[in-house]
Amino acid sequence: MRIIFAGTPDFAAETLKALLTTDHEVCAVYTQPDRPSGRGRKLTASPVKQIALEHNIPVEQPLNFKEDEAKQILTNYHADLMIVVAYGLLLPQVVLDTPRLGCINIHASLLPRWRGAAPIQRAILAGDIETGICIMQMEAGLDTGPVLSRVSCPINAGDTAEILHDRLAILGADALLNALSNITTLQSSAQTQDDASTCYAAKLLKQEAEIDWLQTANQIIRQIHAFNPWPVAQTMWQNQVFRIWSATLVDEKNTSATAGDIITVNKDSIDVATGDGILRLKQIQLPGKRAMPVADFLNANTIKAGEHFG
Repeated sequence: MRIIFAGTPDFAAETLKALLTTDHEVCAVYTQPDRPSGRGRKLTASPVKQIALEHNIPVEQPLNFKEDEAKQILTNYHADLMIVVAYGLLLPQVVLDTPRLGCINIHASLLPRWRGAAPIQRAILAGDIETGICIMQMEAGLDTGPVLSRVSCPINAGDTAEILHDRLAILGADALLNALSNITTLQSSAQTQDDASTCYAAKLLKQEAEIDWLQTANQIIRQIHAFNPWPVAQTMWQNQVFRIWSATLVDEKNTSATAGDIITVNKDSIDVATGDGILRLKQIQLPGKRAMPVADFLNANTIKAGEHFG
């Protein structure tokens, strides 16, 4: 088939790389416009664009599809199918109808659960024990289209958003290649989503990273895992932001200490009271410093039992 690929971040790049190993022709790549990145704020091509340029594939970067010119360029590629993976634009119906077989999407959840921008993080934050990949026929609504195929995978106790992202990126690429081998059959038997069972995976906000120590230890651990590597769970300590990259559960039971109190400081750990249970900090970060094990932090800083976070 002649395929247009639309995607932007690393998650999408994994699928594009897999697609380029097949006999299908990727006739064009659509991706978000170059964005400022790094300390120098230099314009940087997306991971998907970088792969496309390496393989001499035409790259299109429209701001949207409102202009007739953008629609005509898409039409001129005469694509059989458009594959969309974390592209970053909602596609209007006229775009969805342009390829002969329409547009399909790789979504990192078991739809209809977690429609929206941050399904990986929201699944961890909610305490889900399972997630997966859905290949979906796209409609104009947000992740509402019928599901062509699905593959599930467990969410393990120590999974951060980064770990789960990388696992699902590989799973998604494999699921897509399997779907392409019998795409018309899958389209004819696609399963309509149950809208009554859906929940919304809202985009992450920086203010969500602030830890409420009145939560249970398990809830805070899920927050730390879900927000690693961004925006990173944080609290205040000595009037500075104290970012927490990794922590483990010490005790699920109540403690007499006030939530946020530092209970114990050992050579390689800091134990903190929560609303219900005790949390052990393992990797932290201060402003302007790198993320480091607690042992390295304690070699250069003094923090004592009886101090308070938040």
